[in-house]
Amino acid sequence: MGRRSDHSRDELRELLLEAGHKHLSEVGFARFSAREVAKRIGYSIGTVYNVFGSYDALMLALNGRTLDIWLAFLERRLEGREAGRLDAAIDAYFDFALSHRHAWTALYDFRLPDGAPPSDSYREKVSAITGVIVREVAAVLPSDSAAKAPALAPSLLACVHGHCFFALNGTFAMLGETDPLGAAKMRVRDALSRCSVS
Repeated sequence: MGRRSDHSRDELRELLLEAGHKHLSEVGFARFSAREVAKRIGYSIGTVYNVFGSYDALMLALNGRTLDIWLAFLERRLEGREAGRLDAAIDAYFDFALSHRHAWTALYDFRLPDGAPPSDSYREKVSAITGVIVREVAAVLPSDSAAKAPALAPSLLACVHGHCFFALNGTFAMLGETDPLGAAKMRVRDALSRCSVS
């Protein structure tokens, strides 16, 4: 039975995000249910739509929370480190994906309808993650090549992501790759070594 007057809209949003993120982390995107999220906090499914407006907006908010957690995780790993920062960032990518597997994969499993752009706030969260990578790539490039970092970082990120995703879904094991993390680092180093000064 609903308790529609128990909480303010802001309180409901936070309750739904907390319960929703926990549910998503437990079962993954394919088995995620907005109705189950509402049930967990004692409200009806209508409350979810009253607060978020749509299922897509709820998923963006939940994935946005994952991005916030991921950014904090990444920055903690890099805090105070002077050497090996890019390797540490790659380690953090793998570690976060492994320890938050369902929430991490939901970032890529969920798709907005064609032509529906994500919100500005969601884009900012994605940019914050990629911004860390741009910063760390720029730091290891020669000073006169640092301007290449914004163009290079997305490709390096895609390389690391592919290695991580193949490690999680078993593809690398089937291919006989025993050290996907090491392979990802090697590919990144190879790409950086080829980044010559123009």
